[in-house]
Amino acid sequence: MRRVPIPERPDWREHAARAGFHFHTFDGAPYWDESAYYAFSLAEIEEDIEEPSRALHALCLAFVDRAVADGEILASLKIPEHAWDAIRASWRRRDPSLYGRLDLSYGGTGPAKLLEYNADTPTALYESAVFQWLWLEDGLVSGRLPPGSDQFNALHERLIARFAELGAEGATPGIAFASFSDAPEDRGTVAYLQDCALQAGLAAPFLPVEAIGLDARGRFVDEAGRLIGTLFKLYPWEWMFADPFGRAVGASPTRFLEPPWKAVLSNKGMLAHLWAMEPGHPNLLPTFFEEDPAKAALGPSFVKKPLYAREGANVLIVRDGAVAAQGEGPYGAEGYVRQGLAALPRFDGHHALVGSWIVGDAPAGLCLREGDGLITTDRARFLPHVIAA
Repeated sequence: MRRVPIPERPDWREHAARAGFHFHTFDGAPYWDESAYYAFSLAEIEEDIEEPSRALHALCLAFVDRAVADGEILASLKIPEHAWDAIRASWRRRDPSLYGRLDLSYGGTGPAKLLEYNADTPTALYESAVFQWLWLEDGLVSGRLPPGSDQFNALHERLIARFAELGAEGATPGIAFASFSDAPEDRGTVAYLQDCALQAGLAAPFLPVEAIGLDARGRFVDEAGRLIGTLFKLYPWEWMFADPFGRAVGASPTRFLEPPWKAVLSNKGMLAHLWAMEPGHPNLLPTFFEEDPAKAALGPSFVKKPLYAREGANVLIVRDGAVAAQGEGPYGAEGYVRQGLAALPRFDGHHALVGSWIVGDAPAGLCLREGDGLITTDRARFLPHVIAA
């Protein structure tokens, strides 16, 4: 694994406009960054990222099976009790999942370490599936990239196939896609998934989150009062369960992507339970709930994370007893976990986070986020990658 500087294409913004990539810059700062790319060997992809991702996802599913049978586990995750039956029912029905993203600390040496599982509402999907692939194709045609360069990226095909499976299984003839319409990244992600569903032969209307309501029978409906059969929502389960209408999830006939059982995996408390299930697992970091005296085993270097948090908010990194980095934000009221420190690797002074995408139950692609600090925030840049020939 190495970081390879390369001149950016002078017309890449025109390429982005043609491809519908409209959120490549945030507040004047670059989000998409093609001034460098990350190169991997095929063995690094297959042995160090793909196979561990498959195993970690399987371990996570085994944890869900435990959690739904144990109220103490659900309580430890601070999931409200009124949501437990909906979570249990969705798991026991085996409500299908669409996608998720495992965030890993990996620098080309040693096993990849799971930092967290963005299992519910991960973004960076369009740029992973489409725009970095278009960058690769253009780089090969123009000679900017070495001949034979490839990419770990089957996301687009796998997403379309997954939607087709949902239709073929009779799970849904169509899916309503919901997000906040005034959030460019969220809206762009949802628009891309709508396109994938359409290519799979499904109806795929957009529905603003604020337009979703309940009818007199407690069923989820759109602004015209039509029953929503299946809803993809880029709206976290912890937010939904905290909303008044979140109590209607269990009794409603509406099915959700991601399903309610994904609330168990998107919770940082899961990391402590995984370590208890598989202590010493090569791809896990020792993790304990903050109130657990066993956290002392981590010593003076650790990462403190809220059970519910996003984009690095309220994360605290302590190295040798001193605060190395701290993220501000509104999270932490529900509690924290303390995780062993696996600092992100540095390449040319930048810290790189590896995101391993899961579609259905299989690894499907890779994304790289790069920042100047130890904590990956919403300001982290997206860099493309290649598998070197």
